[in-house]
Amino acid sequence: MEATKVGIREFRAGMAEFITSSTPVAVTRHGQTIGYFIPTHGQAEADVAALKRASKTLDRLLAAKSIDVDAVVAEFKTTRKRASTPKKTVPAAA
Repeated sequence: MEATKVGIREFRAGMAEFITSSTPVAVTRHGQTIGYFIPTHGQAEADVAALKRASKTLDRLLAAKSIDVDAVVAEFKTTRKRASTPKKTVPAAA
């Protein structure tokens, strides 16, 4: 199942429609995919089944784009660590 690509503004504007859909959505910003929205419906058993299907869909999408999940996780951890480290301020010369 191929994901529908939409811009972030279109995604926000059409959220209600995307929630009721059964098609995954690739959310983009400036042409770059920034995330996936995978709707689920029904009770707990149906949610688990949908999550498993979504996981398989995500695996196929990542493989199709040759994205290394471990590299993405490492980059995320590095970026998060950098963002949480307080920056030193340099006093201005008088």
